Amino acid sequence: MSRAFSEVKVLVVDDHPVIVEQLCDFLEAQGFHCLPAHSTDEAIDRYLADATIGLVICDLHMPGRDGIELVHALKACAEQRVFEAIMLTGRAEKQDVIRALREGFADYYQKPMDFDELLEGVRRQEQAVLDRQRSFRDLGGLNQRLQDLAESVDELYQDLEKARGHGAHRRASDAEEAESELPAAFGKLSPRQLAVARLVGKGKTNYQIACELGITENTVKLYVSQVLRLTHMHNRTQLALALTPSSSPVHQRFTTH
Repeated sequence: MSRAFSEVKVLVVDDHPVIVEQLCDFLEAQGFHCLPAHSTDEAIDRYLADATIGLVICDLHMPGRDGIELVHALKACAEQRVFEAIMLTGRAEKQDVIRALREGFADYYQKPMDFDELLEGVRRQEQAVLDRQRSFRDLGGLNQRLQDLAESVDELYQDLEKARGHGAHRRASDAEEAESELPAAFGKLSPRQLAVARLVGKGKTNYQIACELGITENTVKLYVSQVLRLTHMHNRTQLALALTPSSSPVHQRFTTH
């Protein structure tokens, strides 16, 4: 009885077509869908076109970019993707192997490969990918719950401010600074979100903001994410530019776009 096909596809990369064909034929017979690539550029195109690729088997020494540079490129192209990389090499020099393992390869095999040994390694990395994907999904759900919790805490903070009469006092005393100095998008922010935004504008790190506001660094990250989303800004630099004084040419240029 043949093994059901894995949900993890394998990208096989080597500048020698015969090796690519042999590996693909062997792994296909063992229940893995394979995609061949004969150069790093082709490998990148195939990886970006198929989100189910979770394993990359590539030669270390190839024309142009080597296998390590390929793995770096794949990680940079799709930061949210999960994959494991296995290195093949015909020249197993110790420094190359150490460099590859340090740079993110999970395992390596010397050519000519023992196919049965390689299959064991592929199946180990298949399970590692499935475990990482599961953890990633769980973490995504946890982050969403944490964000919901942060928003609830922020609403409670606003209610407490109003109950203590601090909200009206702050609006009266800081009206010119809070309203006239900020783009309209900042009017959507709660007091705590605005406080975090101002500290980001002063160049404070997440750790420094956490210490100053008496909250955890992870909570600061959630607040920064909320501020960027609500103000439709892309990064902390853009946020800091928006928080420069209105008399600044930088601020004027930013708010006119």
